[in-house]
Amino acid sequence: MKEKHYLTSLFEPRSVGIIGASERENSLGNVLIRNMLEAGYKGRLFAINPSHETVLGVPCYKSVEDVPHRLDLVVIAVRAEKAAALMDACGRAGVRAAIVLSSGFSEAGPRGALLERKLLEAARRHRIRMLGPNCIGLMRPELGLNATFAHARANKGSIGLISQSGALCAAILDWAKPNNVGFSAVVSLGSSSDIDFGEVLEYMISDPRTESIFLYVEGIRDARRFMSALRGAARVKPVLLMKVGRHPDVSRAILSHSGAQVGDDAVFDAALRRAGVIRLYNMGQLFSAANALFSHFRPRGNRLAVITNGGGPGVMAADRAGDLGIPLSEFSEGTMEKLNACLPPNWSRGNPVDVLGDANVDHYRKALQAVLEGPNVDGVLVMLTPQAMTDPDGVADAVIELERTADKPVVTCWMGDELVIKARHRFIEAGIPTFRTPEPAVELFSHISAYYRNQKLLMQTPAPLSHLSPPSIESARLVIETALAERRNVLNEMESKALLAAFRIPIAQTVIARSATEAMVLAEEIGLPVVMKIDSPSIIHKSDSGGVRLNLGSLAAVRTAYQEILDEVKRNRPDATINGVAIEPMILKRNGRELVVGVRRDPVFGPVITFGEGGNRVEANRDLAVALPPLNNYLVHDLIRSTRVYPLLGQFRNLPPINMEALELVLLRVSEMVCELPWIATLDINPLIVDEAGTVAVDARIVVENVAPTADRYDHMAIHPYPSHLISRWTVPDGTEITIRPIKPEDAELEIDFVRGLSAETKYYRFMNTMRELPPAMVARLTQIDYDREMAFLATVQQDGVEKEIGVCRYAVNPDGESCEFAVVVADDWQHRGLARRLMGTLIETARNKGLTYMNGVFLANNERMLRFVQGLGFVLSNDPDDSTIKLGVLSLQD
Repeated sequence: MKEKHYLTSLFEPRSVGIIGASERENSLGNVLIRNMLEAGYKGRLFAINPSHETVLGVPCYKSVEDVPHRLDLVVIAVRAEKAAALMDACGRAGVRAAIVLSSGFSEAGPRGALLERKLLEAARRHRIRMLGPNCIGLMRPELGLNATFAHARANKGSIGLISQSGALCAAILDWAKPNNVGFSAVVSLGSSSDIDFGEVLEYMISDPRTESIFLYVEGIRDARRFMSALRGAARVKPVLLMKVGRHPDVSRAILSHSGAQVGDDAVFDAALRRAGVIRLYNMGQLFSAANALFSHFRPRGNRLAVITNGGGPGVMAADRAGDLGIPLSEFSEGTMEKLNACLPPNWSRGNPVDVLGDANVDHYRKALQAVLEGPNVDGVLVMLTPQAMTDPDGVADAVIELERTADKPVVTCWMGDELVIKARHRFIEAGIPTFRTPEPAVELFSHISAYYRNQKLLMQTPAPLSHLSPPSIESARLVIETALAERRNVLNEMESKALLAAFRIPIAQTVIARSATEAMVLAEEIGLPVVMKIDSPSIIHKSDSGGVRLNLGSLAAVRTAYQEILDEVKRNRPDATINGVAIEPMILKRNGRELVVGVRRDPVFGPVITFGEGGNRVEANRDLAVALPPLNNYLVHDLIRSTRVYPLLGQFRNLPPINMEALELVLLRVSEMVCELPWIATLDINPLIVDEAGTVAVDARIVVENVAPTADRYDHMAIHPYPSHLISRWTVPDGTEITIRPIKPEDAELEIDFVRGLSAETKYYRFMNTMRELPPAMVARLTQIDYDREMAFLATVQQDGVEKEIGVCRYAVNPDGESCEFAVVVADDWQHRGLARRLMGTLIETARNKGLTYMNGVFLANNERMLRFVQGLGFVLSNDPDDSTIKLGVLSLQD
């Protein structure tokens, strides 16, 4: 019942027009027509150029409006100055999609930027979706569509390639042909004035021809949509991404090339991990991963076993694994028994498995079989050096035979050249990744196995900290609003700690003294010994300016320190604004570790949370891990483990392990702050002292900025948090309490059981078939949603202490951003009890609050009960002009 994707005209065109087609050899218009003909395009092809009657035998028309057939897609290959007028002509001719190959737009300076604005305005005026400008075009090998000026053609295959660089597309295509790598689509985005990564990814999610996706990224325009589409794609298909611009100086080149924003590379890396995506770093890794994916190479973990006939190469592989954080498998007793039984007595008896230089085919075969069957092994690297008694081809055949039935990935490294070249060709023909040296082989396993870890991160949908006392969000907002009303962006230490306290983060009490006498009075009230610190919005590192005194045990020392601090700060920072001196108790934690927790705002992905070693060495050590909020316990634990300080948090020398639960709670509370307080630009808790008893924030600094209010309370975040504020409860007349709540990824089993229990009729009206089970991809699609662009509410009841789903409704925002399409289904034994109306009321109200204008529905014309139901809700029904079995419904949400 679902309508065709709105980009179908671009990706599945039945008719294509080439504007600028030419008979002139090697001209852009000539190459385009030639490429379309040589690819064997299966639709109708038209040339458009007032100077020709035909181009390479293709009928040629003076203008797009003269073509006697409505075109799904046009390809514009003319000078930038003419593009906007031609786009207007396309609109008048009813064209639905356009590819603009021309350069000379925003990348060429202010005049080009003006031309690009006019081009985009013309496309939007006529509702034409546009790819480009400044791109090499689009390929769909299965359709024979080669709307590019690339010289290389793409093989048919299952990889979807999306790139901001046309040159990179051309290079990959040139490599792919002889290496037998095929593509479902090749998309060059160019300047991405209209269609960007997000929309192309969304198309590839539902494209049955695409089984895995590659992206080449220079920068991002719309982080929320990018993350949303990336996470949606990675839930159902492997996604690999290569990002350039890892260093700040490179961003200027990227801006001039693609006009896209470039943020901190560590933040981008964190975003990719959270999106379940594998990151690659160079073309060699890209090509290796392409081979692996084309061979349906699927990881299951990151524990690597190495089998080799040379100790040195095995150590090389182990070293690279150590560099990349890939653990070598620890073999079980059963695996060791099998290896001892099949290998010579003096084999290495560990991992790497050195089968020795005189190893024969049987030694390799039995060793590989034993390792593959082992419980602690997630993948195997088989290595061979051509020694005197080695049979490279025979060992290769044995590896190929075992790999066919293995459920774990196998990578090979046959070192050398002349004696092993035939074996390498055998591996390539069998679809097994093979390398000349061990390092890239280990890197491939590292990148692909990252999929396993990142998929776990992707699945995390942090719920509210409902088991804890709620934060005082209102008091935190009042502190921020007061500062902003006074035109202050930097909160003083008291205000900063007030925000932490509002979110239940333990703090060291702080008061501000504005004279030496006041300092002594306050110190006595707090209790000696105390710490004194300069209170200045101009100074971040207080100790560097001489503004800190520790462990002051007498009132005389407090009086002296007050004046010393003022004098030293004025000498070192004469320009600084000084509010006074902060006084707080001296925190003496014998077993304490000093950590730092921070928040900063990335220009692309918005707020991010940082964590690492704190104190005075934080700038020098740069031991900071980065994560995108919102966080939950799993994500927090992953963040902590990502730092070099992590081993020091357990039992270390004479120190007991810290209270890890207390540390994790602080990070969860900071995540909560980030979600609920969009005004926070930066936050630093340094040091956060943690020991076996708990945590205390000793120092804190928060910078806030004015934020324009929006309909979406989480508009400032790249990943939409779980909308816990939408949970509601309803008691039916018989006393049963029903919970109506947004769906979560953990609801997969609930959804499977729910659909399994539906009658054949209900299944047919909802899914257009009577399937017994939901396919795994559909389960992921239904339960792992993006709350920014879709919503699904479950209705559940408790039965014998177990939650049971009894109904579900959902909407998905349409590409126009103004309307949404809905669906609803209720368990057969809960129909006619008002549940569907209750669910739809919740859904409609949520869509209305989201700012959507219309809700659309598509219904079977013979589903009379549903038609009566939606009419009762206010939907206006009409006939589908293309299908008499379908009724269309529209509900205005803003009446």
